[in-house]
Amino acid sequence: MANAAPLEQAPASATASAGLRWYVLIMMCLVYTLSIADRYATQQVLDPIRLEMHLSDFQISLATGLALAGFYVSFGFPLSWLIDRYSRRWIVALSMVAWSAMTTLTGFARGPWQFTLARIGVGVGEAGGTPGASSLLSDYFPIARRPMALTVFSLGAPVGSWIATTIVGWIYDRYGWREVFMFLGVPGVIAGLLVAFTVYEPRRGQLDMNCSGPAPSFGATMKFLWQQRSAVHIMIGSAVTAMWGWGLMAWTPAFLQRMYHLTPGESGAILGDMNLWGGSAATVLTGWLLARSWFVHPGRIVKLLGFWIGLATFASIGIYWTHSLPLAKVMLWIFVPSIYFYIGPCFGMLNNLAQPQMRALFCASTLFVANIGNLVIAPPLIGFLSDSFAPPSGSTAESLRLAMLCLAPTGFWATAHYFLALKRLVGDQERATGVRVS
Repeated sequence: MANAAPLEQAPASATASAGLRWYVLIMMCLVYTLSIADRYATQQVLDPIRLEMHLSDFQISLATGLALAGFYVSFGFPLSWLIDRYSRRWIVALSMVAWSAMTTLTGFARGPWQFTLARIGVGVGEAGGTPGASSLLSDYFPIARRPMALTVFSLGAPVGSWIATTIVGWIYDRYGWREVFMFLGVPGVIAGLLVAFTVYEPRRGQLDMNCSGPAPSFGATMKFLWQQRSAVHIMIGSAVTAMWGWGLMAWTPAFLQRMYHLTPGESGAILGDMNLWGGSAATVLTGWLLARSWFVHPGRIVKLLGFWIGLATFASIGIYWTHSLPLAKVMLWIFVPSIYFYIGPCFGMLNNLAQPQMRALFCASTLFVANIGNLVIAPPLIGFLSDSFAPPSGSTAESLRLAMLCLAPTGFWATAHYFLALKRLVGDQERATGVRVS
């Protein structure tokens, strides 16, 4: 763009000190950590809940995944509309307190309907967390460092998943599944209060050139998004990656427990290290790479994403194809880190493809299509296919294995969209930020 400022001339600082910026980044990472832990804790204890409540694979997927997801994605847009206009700090804090309280209530459920209603409450609360946190961080870190900051933020995913696997499995083996949700809920309420009273609300768009004027309407934002064709491809690519990766992970603990006769604690010990160490290493490595000057150019970021997700898709097929636990572990060490690798770069690039007053809605749109895939479509689809492949006596390890093999190849679909984003990526970023990519 002719009137775009060079990247090195873009605003790189505001009133916040480096220490304050990193404090806010750590707090937003905590928000994301507890969001992931509360959302995915049910996966580790899926079979015990299913057996106690006398549900099929499809029915438990509706109660645990679809109930939360339907309201999570539905409330994402209205809450993001508020985030783009009002105090992000208070919206994030109130959302956190609400979903943590509903997580605690999940442990008191005495039947499928009570359990479903509690998970709906978790979904409603969580809808305001990630878009608000992402928008806040974009006004603490300048354009060239947003992908790095959002990648550090995304460390909340592996840490949260470690809590939802290792810690949840440990608690279950000693106390039962109800205590799991009580353990998770209380810290979230405390963290929400910390956000409310210790995080400073920055001036919106203070680190961008294109930061004047009120927030546009929902329709204007969606029109701008559609015109940013590279953003559309990145959004679809990240959504399909989520459907492929997180959709498979929704049933992987139950798969390991059935296929190899493990307890929730034993399967959690396997997956926990992969989530915490593998996922964190992938996230930190991504953050380090994106902080290098060579990755200031966004085209190199999407190429990296495309190559890595394509490679990991082969590993995901191997996990559910083999009947060998040692071989499955090797493939899981490739697959599990890959489901974290894309999160930070995608959020960072999408924030750079959105104007400052549109970022929460861009984030909500991404989360909407991603969670339709990984929460609304994938878990019920696997549950339905597992029931369909099962003998009359009920779902088995083999029926679940076949169901998961149906979903595994979708990673190649995501890979295609990352490479399709290349054509207009630079021009779209300059249009959104007013900063020229050299």
